[in-house]
Amino acid sequence: MKDYFCPVCRSQLRIDDQIVLSAKSPKNEQGLIFLSAKIGDYSKKTHPDFEIREGEEYKFYCSVCHAQLNDEEKPNMVKIKLEEEGTIYDCYFSNIAGEEVTFKVRGEEVEEYGFHKERRRKYFDVPDEYKKYL
Repeated sequence: MKDYFCPVCRSQLRIDDQIVLSAKSPKNEQGLIFLSAKIGDYSKKTHPDFEIREGEEYKFYCSVCHAQLNDEEKPNMVKIKLEEEGTIYDCYFSNIAGEEVTFKVRGEEVEEYGFHKERRRKYFDVPDEYKKYL
């Protein structure tokens, strides 16, 4: 069983097989977004009035405490926590609609998923002291 939770308030974000977050478009349109909890499945659901436009950058927020989840150190990546069989990972995914990339990270161990993973791999291949120059 996989559980996803907010790195700030630690509230559960998964309901059934969906991760529930709130999102905001560059035009300040806001809504809830349901992402597949299966890593590598990039399906999503929103209300029909909240259209996700391919190629646009979105800000993601915890659906409970409303903390922003976009990672400041890794532009275009969103960070939540994943607990799988008692082990906790950092789970990163792209905030650009249509960009299929996910990283599951624990220490130096990095699992990568998605068609566009090469676009964001640099955040996980570079030593920490040099990441500020990316």
